[in-house]
Amino acid sequence: MKRALIALATLAVLAAPALADQALATAKNCMSCHAIDRKLVGPAYRDVATKYAGQKDAVDRLAAKIMRGGSGVWGPVPMPANSQVNEAEAKKLAGWVLTQH
Repeated sequence: MKRALIALATLAVLAAPALADQALATAKNCMSCHAIDRKLVGPAYRDVATKYAGQKDAVDRLAAKIMRGGSGVWGPVPMPANSQVNEAEAKKLAGWVLTQH
């Protein structure tokens, strides 16, 4: 029983950062246009993670797109700039997106 509780507590701690970043994505309205596993208005986060996997500058590139917006990479609908997201939040969100593959 004690081992099961320790294992459960460990899983909760490991899952907390992922949940916190999804909470940030929700709070910043990212989830209005994106989903983890399917395309909405914008691409699925899993597709973004796959596209940028292994690229050293991926966090910085995605953070810039989160803050400034972008167009033409995923289709005709542009992603608007997100002025409510600061640089630290954008990097946190970008890092989280890259873990979704």
